[in-house]
Amino acid sequence: MQSRNANRIQKLEVRSQNTGVAVAYFAEAATKARPATAKRCLSVSIFILLFSAGCAREQRAVELYVDAVMLDELNEQDKAVEKLNTAVQVNKRFSLAYSLLGDIYQKAKNYEKSAASYEKATELNPWSFGDYFNLGRDYQIMEKFTLAVKAYAKACELKPGHLDSHINAAKCYYEIKDFNSALVYGERARKIDPNVSEVQKILGDIHGVQKDYDQAIACYKRALEIDSNNAAIMVSLAVAYLRSNNNEPAKELLTSAMQIQPDNNAAYQYLGYCYLRLREQAAEAYKQLGEADSNAPARKVSLDEYIDKAIESYGRAIEINNKDWEAFRGLGVAYMLRAIDNNDELMKEKAVQQWRMSLDIKPDQPRRERLLELTRKYSKKDK
Repeated sequence: MQSRNANRIQKLEVRSQNTGVAVAYFAEAATKARPATAKRCLSVSIFILLFSAGCAREQRAVELYVDAVMLDELNEQDKAVEKLNTAVQVNKRFSLAYSLLGDIYQKAKNYEKSAASYEKATELNPWSFGDYFNLGRDYQIMEKFTLAVKAYAKACELKPGHLDSHINAAKCYYEIKDFNSALVYGERARKIDPNVSEVQKILGDIHGVQKDYDQAIACYKRALEIDSNNAAIMVSLAVAYLRSNNNEPAKELLTSAMQIQPDNNAAYQYLGYCYLRLREQAAEAYKQLGEADSNAPARKVSLDEYIDKAIESYGRAIEINNKDWEAFRGLGVAYMLRAIDNNDELMKEKAVQQWRMSLDIKPDQPRRERLLELTRKYSKKDK
């Protein structure tokens, strides 16, 4: 196979020296190749025609680029990169060569080099939608979201009807906490196609972080109508219900999510929190009925069951992900509630241990000072 490819490469290199043959080759290839490759073949044939009468340096750069395209198609990426690096040395303003370098590096998951290549391509050709979109993708994967939004915003400007550009722009603006801009791009994505679950999901996330839970719930429900077995959407909708104090529907959704995806750490973690909320809700209802009620012992058992289920859920979340600081924190709360109910000092120690593990995993977590205060208050060695 390698020798056959070597022969083909040699023939193609000879063929690329003849401009007319090269144009004919790529025009024919465009009719047979997959869409992405066909587009590149057409671009190459047009580019060769444009520069066939140019200076010798430009013609040499084009020949190197033609070789690189064919080598890439033959899965000879290392050789293609060599050709392209030589091409951009010959012609430093050869945007197509930088673009292809970006494509090859991106396929190889070398996102730093891919982004550098696309940056150069967009600098030389600021009207290239594909280069801006792929540049945004590289930065998004590398979690350089501030740079990603700039690239995606330009891609949206160049192609206003492109769905993925708007979805990804919304996601990246969400990551940098520019929720107003995220909402703008999310709404534009919805106008392009409202029947995509990913669009409704990101809009739900944005409304949720802005504490507009009614809108968040509506978006997540629509997302589930489109993609009914998506566990991640179920968890997001459950969280929106929890934050709007609708605990029972949240429990049902989280249970369904776990059935679909048994190793969904987030589902177990939020289910633990849900059981604590249900216990709190039940305790308040029992309190209003009065302490003298003859069913008080049975109610005590019911409240204990909620704590048992919370401990079980948090424990399962930690089994799946032993770096889940929120699960450790929640488990500590469940243990402490049990300790206070039963005046159990050993259970208090277990609660404090979970809180310390939570703080070890994420020292800068929200409400850190409150957790430290509780840890000191209930720590046996500090008494």
